[in-house]
Amino acid sequence: MARVLRQVIKIDEDLCNGCGECVPACAEGAIQIIEGKAKLVSDRYCDGLGACLGECPTGAISFEDREADEFDEAAVAEHLESMGHKFDPHAHDHLDSAHSLPKEHESAARGHPGGGCPSARTLDFRSEERAAPGGNRPEPRLESELRQWPVKLYLVNPSAPYFQDADLLIAADCAPFAYASLHPDFLRGKALVIGCPKFDDLEIYREKLTAIVSQNNIKSVTVLHMEVPCCFGLMHAVREAVAAAGKDIPVTAKVVTLRGEVEEPKGVATSF
Repeated sequence: MARVLRQVIKIDEDLCNGCGECVPACAEGAIQIIEGKAKLVSDRYCDGLGACLGECPTGAISFEDREADEFDEAAVAEHLESMGHKFDPHAHDHLDSAHSLPKEHESAARGHPGGGCPSARTLDFRSEERAAPGGNRPEPRLESELRQWPVKLYLVNPSAPYFQDADLLIAADCAPFAYASLHPDFLRGKALVIGCPKFDDLEIYREKLTAIVSQNNIKSVTVLHMEVPCCFGLMHAVREAVAAAGKDIPVTAKVVTLRGEVEEPKGVATSF
């Protein structure tokens, strides 16, 4: 089985007291108590979603990024069957993204590059050839300009290859619905991250954006946010991240109105 760089759990045996609270929390049976300590039985059984994190009373369980076997549902099902259990692939649907993690788990999700969860898996579409419309395939009115996955700021890996030497678009997640031509007008040729400063933790945004800017040669940043006041927090997070990274990068802001028009921010510098 191929090994990939991904996120799996790490157990500190010095902190582990062998209480076993983490064992039933792992629906895949990846953790067992062996010789009085919790052990990760196999990388293949760990989906990297971290349902076990909040169950450890001593803080012995954390995430780490390392080369590991890919998560294997078939192997998990066979493993659980050998223990007399049945695998439920939907057991952690409430953890399908770092965005939905409880507050106490958010810090562990900040650098989540995606493990067993398809919604968080890093994909790079830049080298793929576009298939010509034909047969029964409906011809799209507009061609997608998206060049990577994921796009949620909580989920992207700051060291993903599509950020290197990129023009970066940072967009409010409502913007594509308000502005119909976002793809050809703003997204074309850019790497993308999206977020909502009203409902998300801006401190996590600042940390993730600082990491993206610090670790890559970002050529330019365009911030596209909605006209509602709470959305201006996205621009503030970008300003602080660029300053913290100590980079000299042109940053431009654009505002999308609720009627789907693009304007310059009022009373705020559009670039710096």
